[in-house]
Amino acid sequence: MTEHMKGAPHQPGSQWYDGEAGPLVRPYAMTGGRTRPGPTGVPLDLIALVTLDPAASGMDDDPSLGPEHRALTDLCRAETQSVAELAAGTGLPVGVVRVLIGDLLERGRVTVSRPIPPARLPDERILREVIEGLRAL
Repeated sequence: MTEHMKGAPHQPGSQWYDGEAGPLVRPYAMTGGRTRPGPTGVPLDLIALVTLDPAASGMDDDPSLGPEHRALTDLCRAETQSVAELAAGTGLPVGVVRVLIGDLLERGRVTVSRPIPPARLPDERILREVIEGLRAL
């Protein structure tokens, strides 16, 4: 073993393995060097909801999709997940998850929606009228 390799975990036949961290794959390798999702224009912020499209065919026939894509669809199979939940569930950086979801979206494997906004609070005037009505009782 050379001097610069001392202390570096080594698995026979593999320079891309760390004993504590496991396989080492750089995020840019998972996304093909891309940092933005495809041209779909769908905002993929942390609360965007990703649902597996039931009409999508099997993923095994698409060689352009990697194991990370499959991990994301497996998480979405049981229930709708937010981008943040998918990142946590796969252990991948959020930026990588956004790019991979963009790939799945372009291929029709998933749909992305926004959560329903919380109900708007009633106008202060209406609240005052309710209070006055309760006091009149």
